[in-house]
Amino acid sequence: MGTIEQPVPFLKGHGTENDFVIIPDLDGRLALGAAAVARLCDRRAGRGGDGLLRVVRAAAEPAAGEWAGEAEWFMDYRNADGSIAEMCGNGVRVFARYLRRAGLAGAGDLAVATRAGVRRVRFEEDGGVTVAMGAARLPAGPDPSVTVTVGDRVWPARHVDMGNPHAVAFVADLAEAGPLLDAPSVHPADAYPRGTNVEFVVDRGPRHVALRVHERGSGETRSCGTGACAVMVAAARRDGLDPAAGGDAVTYTVDVPGGRLVITEHPDGEVTMTGPAVIVAEGTIDPGWLAAASA
Repeated sequence: MGTIEQPVPFLKGHGTENDFVIIPDLDGRLALGAAAVARLCDRRAGRGGDGLLRVVRAAAEPAAGEWAGEAEWFMDYRNADGSIAEMCGNGVRVFARYLRRAGLAGAGDLAVATRAGVRRVRFEEDGGVTVAMGAARLPAGPDPSVTVTVGDRVWPARHVDMGNPHAVAFVADLAEAGPLLDAPSVHPADAYPRGTNVEFVVDRGPRHVALRVHERGSGETRSCGTGACAVMVAAARRDGLDPAAGGDAVTYTVDVPGGRLVITEHPDGEVTMTGPAVIVAEGTIDPGWLAAASA
């Protein structure tokens, strides 16, 4: 990063309490390295968040080049440890809320470019935000024998890819996952060469589940949008439901520690997610502090 002489604006937002530092960098002038992102997301020494959303025009960001013709804005999402992630479902809603708040998006539907492709966003009349998350990718053929381990407990898990990887384990009680201070062990490791998010899921009622999640690079979080989508698809298949085969959309309510999301899988494979997105604060970051954090 070059010399930073002016205060850097930021906002803080969350979607079902999955919280983010938002950095508007509309013309792509900031080179936020992993160390700076990790310090910004630090809850004691920085602003604090489960991740960081850098808002940049797709045409100004090399990573978004292939989508610049489809979407004006690119969501450069980073995990709390500074690592790059392909997608963040709650993050897309908060990102879209910022664009609308800043007057950078109109009243209609919105296209947002991510490293997992373009996501379409719709603002609902009740204040919720719906994101078209794309289709879930399940392993071809028999599901590989994936297991998740916490302490001395082992569960079978379902491999679901929502643009980023997930291992979904159904458990009898969410407390069985323990404190989730460390990433659960996933076997075989080569099923997830770049690591994975791990969801622990219980049933709450017909087409109604609840989860806890350990996010790759962030630890346990209050919510995970792509994880909720992965859980919905895994639960539907477990329950014998496949919209592509049955011809009817399937909807599940997914409770997360930070709130509730409504997930629908459509016959064409598209998964949509509806939930809240809130901007809670804004301010500026001291340029000297950020330069030191970047060193």
